[in-house]
Amino acid sequence: MTRAERGTRETHAALPVALREAVDDFADHLARVRNRSAHTVRAYVGDLVSLFDHAARMGCVGVADLDLGVLRSWLAKQRTTGAARTTMARRAASARTFSAWAHRAGLLPTDVAAPLASPRAHRDLPTVLRADQVTALVEAPASLPTTPAPATRAEGRGGERPDPSTASPSAPADEEAARAVVLRDRVLLELLYATGVRISEACGLDTADVDDTRRVVRVLGKGSRERSVPYGVPAQRALDEWLRAGRTVLAGPESGEALLLGARGGRLHPTTARRVVAGYAEATGLPRTSPHGLRHSAATHLLEGGADLRAVQELLGHSSLASTQIYTHVSVERLRAAYRQAHPRA
Repeated sequence: MTRAERGTRETHAALPVALREAVDDFADHLARVRNRSAHTVRAYVGDLVSLFDHAARMGCVGVADLDLGVLRSWLAKQRTTGAARTTMARRAASARTFSAWAHRAGLLPTDVAAPLASPRAHRDLPTVLRADQVTALVEAPASLPTTPAPATRAEGRGGERPDPSTASPSAPADEEAARAVVLRDRVLLELLYATGVRISEACGLDTADVDDTRRVVRVLGKGSRERSVPYGVPAQRALDEWLRAGRTVLAGPESGEALLLGARGGRLHPTTARRVVAGYAEATGLPRTSPHGLRHSAATHLLEGGADLRAVQELLGHSSLASTQIYTHVSVERLRAAYRQAHPRA
């Protein structure tokens, strides 16, 4: 449990009973009725606990005591403490979602947050790697003499969050296990770029999700929406080698059907996977890169290669085309840069 999660739990426990029960009922509604992911539920709960803590300090003891003034006061406090525009926008959205639910559930006489305005989140263009930079990154595990320290530090057991106090050494002591980790790192990098999946989706893959005959993986995305994503020959080679000579070495009682394993045999944790990507990017002299950066790169390269926007939307698992359209802006910016550099009258 992170420090922020501990703080949220402690604040939740200190709320008035009626507010605390409202948080729990809303979280149950999100998880069971709206089928939101555990990560999304945690985010909503964190925002709601923060709101209710502020409301309680203003004298509110029940949900019915909430009004627009309390909500605006809460957001104003967030702003004075330096919250980013994206954070402010998300928290306002959380308040509106809760208010609408509470009104339907009879906890609020009116939807008090309906007129609540929120700052428009500034959306930066994602940083993407060039195709040659991606090649250098995915080939780094095979070309570097040793695995970068960030790649294997603090491997978690069974998908649990790594604990720095019980972190494993920077590389497994056994040479065969160290080789297996390198194969794992290679297949992770290949899959992230080849499929453009989210890091949580990659770490959630099971061996049965891989169809090597058709070269597709079955991915369970946000909202438990399932999709099939194709991958290429380099990723297939990395998968074959990992399943033949890597996974069998690391597999243990806690492995289950997980495709990607940590150094101790449990399902690879997203935190460790992020360290893998960051470690190899740093070791090869590339710009600071994350798994989501590889997702950005894959989408941008697909569009630059002529892929249809709707097809890229389907591959990435975006519910809205607006989420995919940002990659068209990235491609335009690259085109403008190339034009300015090469055109004699640019």
